[in-house]
Amino acid sequence: MPLSRAAALAFCLLATGGGVSFANEKEDLSFADLEAPEHDYWKRPLKDPFTLLKDDLEKGKLNLDESSEKAYLESLLKALKIPVSTQMVVYSTTSLQLSLISPRTPRAVYFNEDLYLGYVQGGRIEIVSIDPELGGIFYIFDIPRNGARPVAERSERCMKCHADEDTHEVPGIAIKSVIPGPTGGSLESYRRGLSGHEIPISDRFGGWHVTGADEVKPHWGNLIGRFTPEGIVTTPLPPGERFDWSVFPVATSDLLAHLLHEHQAGFVNRVVQAHYRLRTALELGNGKLRPDDRAMVDKQVEELTRYLLFANEAGLPAPFPGDSRLKEEFLATRRANKAGDSLKDFDLETHLFRNRCSYMIYSPVFQSLPEGFKKLVYARIAKALASSPADPDFSHLPNTEKLRIKAILKETVQGLPENW
Repeated sequence: MPLSRAAALAFCLLATGGGVSFANEKEDLSFADLEAPEHDYWKRPLKDPFTLLKDDLEKGKLNLDESSEKAYLESLLKALKIPVSTQMVVYSTTSLQLSLISPRTPRAVYFNEDLYLGYVQGGRIEIVSIDPELGGIFYIFDIPRNGARPVAERSERCMKCHADEDTHEVPGIAIKSVIPGPTGGSLESYRRGLSGHEIPISDRFGGWHVTGADEVKPHWGNLIGRFTPEGIVTTPLPPGERFDWSVFPVATSDLLAHLLHEHQAGFVNRVVQAHYRLRTALELGNGKLRPDDRAMVDKQVEELTRYLLFANEAGLPAPFPGDSRLKEEFLATRRANKAGDSLKDFDLETHLFRNRCSYMIYSPVFQSLPEGFKKLVYARIAKALASSPADPDFSHLPNTEKLRIKAILKETVQGLPENW
């Protein structure tokens, strides 16, 4: 729901020091009532990228190749502008189609910056499409067989995992890390209620295959477990040992894809939560911001700024090369400044990026936040990037990196404050 004129004015006053402040953050999570009028999750007109293509898909206007499951998948990914190189392979039964998933028939996941697609052999296509204001919109549909046209059904069942503690109760991106048993069922779970680049590598990838990262350990990928009297015992499960890579478009489940996916999930979940909290605050204040909500807004600003600037990023245990095709396709959409620097430039030695400010700052879900709120975030970023006085909360960024980030943002982000 677009902000009213009064609400927009209230945010602008707050952002410019006009003395407006906000109500205490609700601990009962009532901000995540998806059916509340200010959210109207199920009935509100949608702006996510998949919904905008849904009619063309169902009417056959996307000219997809239906000669085989693999051909259909590849042509669908191309139509949705999702690189096949983002492929990640998961063999734990942590999906709506769990009966079809096992170490012998793993599921594949692909993504770009606002679309996430799951593929299960002999099953259905799963879609998470990020609406700029509502967050994840979930669809599931059959791969066409015998000339039948697909019908993309908006899924409510997906919400059981994609709108729970892992996503702060709002529609977002859920990533599970478990120790799977012999058939893929979970024996143990890690990083519950958490998402994003802050999670230690040692708690990630359980139930997923990881390639291109032999030196980056420990983690829970490429393992399978069993219960014994002494507890859970794990054994290696090398990628491709129990399945044929040829069923998928590429023979990779690259570490770089996993790291990008995790970073985006944490970003989306935090920004979508901010959307819901802010709309709820405005609704409770009848379009104005109530005096006691300043703490909630300050917390959201601080959390988003810290995440954008990788303040608590889990370090890499060892350098790794990253899949060359994935790097090329990811960098094809980089926004560079005159000096040639961008937020997508990789490090891959000790951390993910050379210039540690998230490229997701350009995403529709962030740019659709209320203008006044974004100004608060931009102001906090400016303070964090200042060389003098240095902000101790962002001491992980050396001054040279701060200067590069600020120069990139000034040349590539619209709507920064004039004195930024």
